[in-house]
Parts: sequence; C-alpha cells; structure tokens
Amino acid sequence: MSDLKKYLDEMADRYNTPEFADNDPVQFPRRFSSVRDIEIAAFLASTIAWGNRKQIISSCEKMLFRIMEGHPYDFIMSEGWRDIDPCMNIHRTFFGRDLIYLCNGLFYVYQRNGSLEDIFCQKEDVWDGIMCLRETFYSANGEYTKHISRSNGYIYKGGSACKRINLMLRWLCRDDGIVDIGVWKGIKPSRLMIPLDVHVGRTGRELGLIGRSQNDRIAVEQLTARLCEYCPEDPVKYDFALFGIGESRK
Repeated sequence: MSDLKKYLDEMADRYNTPEFADNDPVQFPRRFSSVRDIEIAAFLASTIAWGNRKQIISSCEKMLFRIMEGHPYDFIMSEGWRDIDPCMNIHRTFFGRDLIYLCNGLFYVYQRNGSLEDIFCQKEDVWDGIMCLRETFYSANGEYTKHISRSNGYIYKGGSACKRINLMLRWLCRDDGIVDIGVWKGIKPSRLMIPLDVHVGRTGRELGLIGRSQNDRIAVEQLTARLCEYCPEDPVKYDFALFGIGESRK
C-alpha cells in the first residue's frame, strides 16, 4: 500500500502542472474571471469531453468563443441561444438542439439561483446533486437529455458513472492553485467522486484499485474509496495520476 501510494503521489505531481491545462478542456473555464462564466464554461466543456482531445478543444472553442462570443453568462441571460440552428453540429453527437437545451436549463437555473453550485449544495451527496441537476433541467425543458446522466438510473446494473459531471465538479471544487479552479466553496474535495472513463478504469484495474469490470457508479465508488485511503481529504487528485499512468503507457 505504501509503495502504491508513493507511486500515485509521484504521478499526480508529475501531471498536475499548469502545462496540463494547455491540452485539456479545463483550459476553457480557466479563461474566465467571473464565477458564473467559469461554471458555465466548466459545465459545457465537460459535457462534450469525450473522444479525441484535439477535437474536444476545437469544439469547446466553437461553442464558447464563436457561438457565445466569449461571454457565456450574458449569452444565456440575453437568450441568444434561441437563435442557434438546432441542426448545427457542435461536437460529434452534440448538436445545436442540445446546446439550446442546456442553455435553456441554465437560464432557468439563474432565474432562481445565484449560482449553478446552489443545486449541488442543496444535497449532501454528489450523486443526489447530479439527479437534482437533471431534474432541474427537465423542469426547464419538459424532457430529459442524454447529455446529463442519471446517477441513480439502472441501479441493478450499477448506475451511471457520470464521468463528465464528476469531471466538472473536480474542476470547480478542487483549489490547489495548479490546474483545477476551485471557485465553488460549498463542496469539499473530500466529497468528490473520481471521473471514471475507460482509460482511468483500465489503469485502476491494472493497479488492483477496482475489482468491478463495469465502468459504472459502483466502480466509481469503489475506486474513490480506495483512493480515500491514500488521501481522504482530496482523493480525486489521483485522477491526474491515473491519467498520467495511461499517458506514460503510450
């Protein structure tokens, strides 16, 4: 255990550097100064954070700086999203209609709350916060979207890992002054869950940190619990380590 902790700490330190952000979608919320712009950029950038990293970054640039002209909060509150072409392709299977849905949900949130953080702070549990977010956007739009996962869906299969929202929470809640931004103060890093994708899952299994074969909510909780043994106050810092190990394998 001590050898594995030392290895994970070394890899986390190696990859948790300012240079990491240069080729990662976390660079987008880092470009803004106001909390609302930061959290909107984090929410939208994490929502399309799947696939080729260069394509993700190009799509985030298009969404936040070409469509929203670098002013995401003003764009939402002025209802500029109503003019988006629903058929516009933004990122792979994410289209203009999906961005309209999310912008309408954010508009609904900001009419009732000071921050997107308020939705999560209403709940003690991160998973419940994710469900509250999903239900809030349902209330705004009258339907659900595949781009906000159900954290309690299909319990018999383990539920969704909710990788993208957990990634957003890492960006917004961790505040080590390096990569993550930490503008949300109501959620302690100790409460966060690891953003589990196929690469993190594979590395976690190779290191004996996950015993479950599926990348689902149970696997997230299992991996996060193991990482809490090494750093209970900030287990998701090891997201950098697991990413780095995968990169070093390449």
